Amino acid sequence: MPDKVESILMLVAAGEFSMGILGNTFIGLVNCIGWIKKRKIASIDLILTSLAISRICLLCIILLDCFILVLYPDVYATGKQMRIIDFFWTLTNHLSVWFATCLSIFYFLKIANFFHPLFLWMKWRIDSAIPRILLGCLALSVFISLVVTENLNDDFRCCVRTKKKTNLTVRCRVKKAKYSSIKICLNLLTLVPLSVSLISFLLLILSLWRHTRQMKFNATGCRDFSIEAHMGAMKAVISFLLLFIAYYLAFLVATSSYFMPETELAVIIGELIALIYPSSHSFILILGSNKLRQASLRVLWKVKYILKKRNF
Repeated sequence: MPDKVESILMLVAAGEFSMGILGNTFIGLVNCIGWIKKRKIASIDLILTSLAISRICLLCIILLDCFILVLYPDVYATGKQMRIIDFFWTLTNHLSVWFATCLSIFYFLKIANFFHPLFLWMKWRIDSAIPRILLGCLALSVFISLVVTENLNDDFRCCVRTKKKTNLTVRCRVKKAKYSSIKICLNLLTLVPLSVSLISFLLLILSLWRHTRQMKFNATGCRDFSIEAHMGAMKAVISFLLLFIAYYLAFLVATSSYFMPETELAVIIGELIALIYPSSHSFILILGSNKLRQASLRVLWKVKYILKKRNF
């Protein structure tokens, strides 16, 4: 890859990384400071904090992989280092996706209005169940990561870097064909949380439609906070869905790059697109939360005040 292209791609990756770290660190700090002050944490804040931490780790792994691919490609020569990257990328990827899905489900259960006994039971139990659900997501992600890294052995990883070693081409082709099914299963696994989030979004629309129809028959002219809550939750969920679809396609490109002719370029482009999801979604969450939005405005006001004071 030409040096000029490498420099541009690394600058873009560094910019996306910086924005993502800034947004997710802010979410984590605000919620952790509130946790320390009140000595308790709300379920929504626990989900957001867990999501922010997982995305910070995911951003670090993706950026590290980009730098290694461009600057030190020989580091992956033995396959052992690539095994470590594969494990942590798979782990943080699944954690980020499942935590975001938990957020979509939480919005749905807290805001939607249904009278089915199962829904009412879940709505009543969700706050106490959140810590166990998050731990379950962690256990599931660790299990998936271990399975993936154990089945993709070091010989297969070495094939990613053997394009110039023609004597290994045939053996690598066999390895790639053998392990292609594992990568396909890995990509299909990420469709499960996407489907759950999509169902939550559709049920939120149904709940909003029913509530709006009911309000027409009982018009009071007062401000309807339920509709505002529905709209806010729907914006958060739909932004997650759109960004996650883009992330999923980029993740598909990156994880399928073992079977592409230009592996390095495909991986880097896929990872650059993948960085958009954990970086930009954090700012959407900040704007959608009154607590985080007010905290960000206070920080911006203080920064503006300090800059003015220095100018004088």
